[in-house]
Amino acid sequence: MINPEYFGFFAATLTTSAFLPQAFKIWKSKKAEGLSLSMYLVMATGTLSWLAYGLLIESPSIIVANSISLSIIVFIIIFIILSKR
Repeated sequence: MINPEYFGFFAATLTTSAFLPQAFKIWKSKKAEGLSLSMYLVMATGTLSWLAYGLLIESPSIIVANSISLSIIVFIIIFIILSKR
């Protein structure tokens, strides 16, 4: 039988990589206009909750995916805040 963590890592790769196009666009243009700060703050809170859950159940796929996702989301939030100055 396949280890469920393999499927978890596959799913995590897909969902985590979903933030990359937005992050690359922000990095390249140095602009975050039109992005919703509240949406990314809610997403960060949810991702942080998933990370805590992953730590509680000791799931490597959940821990790795949500750590990376949270890093990307925080990067986007910082650019949104800086672009409003």
